[in-house]
Amino acid sequence: MKALWNGVVIAEADRNDLIYIEQNWYFPPSSVKQEYLRESDTPYTCPWKGKCQYFDVGQGDNWSHDSAWTYPHPKPSSLDIVKKDYANYVAFWREVSVEDERP
Repeated sequence: MKALWNGVVIAEADRNDLIYIEQNWYFPPSSVKQEYLRESDTPYTCPWKGKCQYFDVGQGDNWSHDSAWTYPHPKPSSLDIVKKDYANYVAFWREVSVEDERP
């Protein structure tokens, strides 16, 4: 699967390596091109997953505000629900599309 921003692949991994939570695909940290992310100051805490870190996605002077996020330290109870450790996995939305290459 791929995450694309303005036609640029910013994350790519096998579907089996991603984690699906609440209708969002979370990419392993090693599959994300970090040069397209910059930390956002937007605060958010999910009631069941914990404190979220948002990222702007882009490069140069062109950035999509808060179009990616991660949970660096998810609540232990959420790991029981998800059944996998998704710490630091990255999900995308807004101006980033996630595409499945399978037929």
